[in-house]
Amino acid sequence: MKRNQVSIAVATALTVIIGCSESINDNTPNVKETPTPAIQEEALVSQVEVEAVEADAIQVMPSSPTAKIAYHRAAHKQLAVMSMPNPAPYLADPFFEPENRDKYLDTPSNITHLVATTPLSTFSVDVDTGSYANVRSYLKMGNTPPADAIREEAFINYFDYNYPAPSTKVQPFSVNTELASAPWNAERQLLRIALKGYDIPINERKPSNLVFLVDVSGSMNEPNKLPLLVQSLSLIAKNLGSDDKVSLVTYAGNASVVLEPTQGDDQQAIINALKSLQAGGGTYGESGIKLAYQQAKNGFIKDGVNRVILATDGDFNVGVTSLDALKDLVEEERENGISLTTIGFGRGNYNDAMMEQLANIGDGNHAYIDTLHEAQKVLLRQMSGTLQSIASDVKIQVEFNPNTVKEYRLIGYQNRKLRDEDFKNDKVDAGEIGAGHTVTALYEVTLVGDQGRIDDLRYQVNTSGKAGFGDELAQVKVRYKLPGEEQSKLTTQLVNNNNGKRQFTEASTDFQFATAVAAFAQKLKDNHYVDGLAYSQIADIARENRGDDPHNYRGEFVSLVEIAQSL
Repeated sequence: MKRNQVSIAVATALTVIIGCSESINDNTPNVKETPTPAIQEEALVSQVEVEAVEADAIQVMPSSPTAKIAYHRAAHKQLAVMSMPNPAPYLADPFFEPENRDKYLDTPSNITHLVATTPLSTFSVDVDTGSYANVRSYLKMGNTPPADAIREEAFINYFDYNYPAPSTKVQPFSVNTELASAPWNAERQLLRIALKGYDIPINERKPSNLVFLVDVSGSMNEPNKLPLLVQSLSLIAKNLGSDDKVSLVTYAGNASVVLEPTQGDDQQAIINALKSLQAGGGTYGESGIKLAYQQAKNGFIKDGVNRVILATDGDFNVGVTSLDALKDLVEEERENGISLTTIGFGRGNYNDAMMEQLANIGDGNHAYIDTLHEAQKVLLRQMSGTLQSIASDVKIQVEFNPNTVKEYRLIGYQNRKLRDEDFKNDKVDAGEIGAGHTVTALYEVTLVGDQGRIDDLRYQVNTSGKAGFGDELAQVKVRYKLPGEEQSKLTTQLVNNNNGKRQFTEASTDFQFATAVAAFAQKLKDNHYVDGLAYSQIADIARENRGDDPHNYRGEFVSLVEIAQSL
């Protein structure tokens, strides 16, 4: 009798667990974790365990060997649970959430440097916007994003700015600087360095050989994953011509070629191939990426754009899982003239760290698509820039004048920093600028005579601010390579203090808006550098400097700041 009572209790407890789990999963689709084979097996055995215990509860011994084994496992596990002093919280926790396995690089905010000891700041440009769109999806779900998900430069570069374009294609981008006081601290100035690439009309761009490498594993079976992915890639297909080529490779339990290299004007064949995709199986990423590069070679266009576009919600969990091994593969194919762009979807096991690094190494860019509106931005409105590079290995080096500048801090670009000696080394890979792209970098600087974050050095040389190159604050140097060239070119520009704005509100509209975005990213990252500025003030600055905003990107930003304030 006691045995039957225990069995009934065990069955009831298991039923509660399963019921709670199903209810919770129904309410949290955006944090779904892709079940591994081990988890799937455990779920199957758990179901057998339930059946075995229920059979025992009605005094029917399980007949199958599997059920008998499961019965004993269930008895041992559930008796252990029932022996707990208070098992109820373990059996039905209303606040339980499935584990979120999203992965991000460790990216603490950049520190402040004394110019007297570290006058040079060197980094690679970056036009990736994936971090902003990813964080936006967190905020719109009412969740505070992980600090490492926030890359300040991706926030700033998400928006278009009305910088003057280059007058000729001899230098493929213009270089512009602006200086004004920081709105969060009267003792700080902000130096903006802005690059603007020339644009290319769609009818003048190079022919493209594109390989869509699509993750169709079981975890992609959600509305904001595979269906959105198909809609997104279809946008590209609708804007290709007869000189272009498209291939489609998928990977799940295995990899397969869904569409051999096909002329771009055969849009229906491309779209039909995309619409035929269905999710299911594991994530055999290694064979998928190798097969995609093989298709890129099969359709290779000399002097054209040859690019693999990887679209996935997560990690490669079968085959080569080492990030270093994947980096080597992508780097090798980059040297063969095939670049890599990465596009992320969904939440739960999203590997932002891998996606962003692979795009950097693959001379591509990284985007995150959470809505069709974002897909239109990345793959339609910015298609030329997404696909066609106008300058490669673009590096920026700023030399600050210790006679006028005491301290500086680069906002963002943490994982794009370079050694100072890498600036002149043409063998060191750096970022690309696509057609029409803008690149913005902001430095927070403290002038000599103002109160800095670091104490003055006792034994420093000449920081009176009265001698040495007058009012020069810094020299900005930019190195870049034209498409197809191996030797870099250099352009320089001086920044003078007398050109700075005394008041922040005197700066240009774009300067003020970019500052609001930088402040938001830093505050959301909780890095204490902008403690003097509230979310409401950031929203006010952005709202007052919204300017021409035909697609409501800036308006949406104001809404995100207000959401963050309420969290």
